[in-house]
Amino acid sequence: MSASELERAVARPIPLVPRLIFASRWLQLPLYAGLILAQGVYVYHFWVELVHLIKAAFGDQTALALLIKSIGYVNTLTPELNETVIMLVVLALIDVVMISNLLIMVIVGGYETFVSRMYLEGHPDQPEWLSHVNASVLKVKLATAIIGISSIHLLKTFINAVNYEPKVLIAQTVIHVTFLLSAMAVAATDRLMVGAGRLAREH
Repeated sequence: MSASELERAVARPIPLVPRLIFASRWLQLPLYAGLILAQGVYVYHFWVELVHLIKAAFGDQTALALLIKSIGYVNTLTPELNETVIMLVVLALIDVVMISNLLIMVIVGGYETFVSRMYLEGHPDQPEWLSHVNASVLKVKLATAIIGISSIHLLKTFINAVNYEPKVLIAQTVIHVTFLLSAMAVAATDRLMVGAGRLAREH
């Protein structure tokens, strides 16, 4: 769209009903604000777990007991901060970080795509992925992030496999494979749509 066409489009009055429908996108704003609050809860949870880990490393048995309870680790021997416990706690912290990254993608990308422009072009802190984000790109990135989170959960389960029933291990594996196939289908569909759009523009 040329500059003159853009000026005419801006100057043209919008009828009441389309204006109300278009303004309804702001109803999503409280939803994104709620996700921001949810991210604050995740930050708090991250620091609680990290403080417990540090205290347990210095011999605090109460912190160690809280850590073992939070990760679901069962050991018939005397509770201790062994390699398995540390690995499970670190994986739990990574899980929180990845979910936080997913929230950022949904909040920033969703707001930019479905609510309003954020005018971050040229800003030194603009995320690289935000410069070319749209609904299709957002779907693929979200699917990839969900696979990463599912992988962390599956790894935590297999490290602590003795405390799970076989049907739980099988169910988590099937769910992870389903996420993987779904992400591949979303990516393939997006590629087909992009290819079809490019062919239409060429002809």
